[in-house]
Amino acid sequence: MTVTRPARLTGAALAAVLALVPFVWILRDLAALGSPEDLFRYWTGDRLVPGRARSATTLLDPLLCLAAAGTALAALRSRHAAAALAAAGAVTLAVRLPGLWTHGTGPLVTALAELALGAGLLATALAGRRPPTGPDEPVPTRPRRAPAAAAGVLLAVAALVLLAGEIDRAAGLGPRLAVDRFTGGRSVLGAALGVPPGWLAAVLVALHLTAAVSAFAAARHTRPLGLLAGGLLLGTGLAELARLARLHLHDDVVYVQAPELDVPGLATALYGALAGAAALALLAGRGAPDAAPAPGIPAATPSPPYPRPPGW
Repeated sequence: MTVTRPARLTGAALAAVLALVPFVWILRDLAALGSPEDLFRYWTGDRLVPGRARSATTLLDPLLCLAAAGTALAALRSRHAAAALAAAGAVTLAVRLPGLWTHGTGPLVTALAELALGAGLLATALAGRRPPTGPDEPVPTRPRRAPAAAAGVLLAVAALVLLAGEIDRAAGLGPRLAVDRFTGGRSVLGAALGVPPGWLAAVLVALHLTAAVSAFAAARHTRPLGLLAGGLLLGTGLAELARLARLHLHDDVVYVQAPELDVPGLATALYGALAGAAALALLAGRGAPDAAPAPGIPAATPSPPYPRPPGW
């Protein structure tokens, strides 16, 4: 489906504002912490950052900021940006919904604003679509079968690994702690804009599986959905690798007893980074052109009348 020009401009404006909201919070954290390195260490889960200030943002905020900025550019450049607008809006709604029961006026207002912007992106993508005006108007191309299937396998495996890890963590906790991990109860300490880890894992599993199914079917909306899933997978994998590298390789981290290497966590983070990068590379290429319609069969010449009239 094609998006009308007013809908494209509206979606680009909404996506730009959606990118601006976490960007303002990131600037606030930089001013509070005073160092981009310290902020990145907070994003990767390092709790040994010196100083009293705490980050209000998490790793998800810069990733969503980049995704919203990319969606705004896509809406301005392409008439086929409906899938990108819908994907960005749906993911924003899913990850910001727990902010409605968070503590603090600032995070609550931010959650309400982002939920409104996400709903606006979805509404714009749905209301702004129109069918092609003629057979010569271009339509979104489907991804090529082999790269799409490979990206689907990578995303499906990532979803299953994340789901298995979350089930394993929930099994090791009591029922109340497991529920708090999903809903963000008092036992879960996190940043002001943080999403409950169980909730975030469920959203990522659903996103990866949806993108994988779309890739297997070579649907026309595979590319924006898969690029969003691959980007989030790459970002979280690289952040976990950075945390583990600092934990075990940096000389300025001194322990009374050195922690053991988390081999499953290292393997999961390494797979996430490699699979996310591979999914981005596989889905970023040009799509397969639609097959040309079969030539029409010429109408058969009628047989002459019988008996033939005079002069035939």
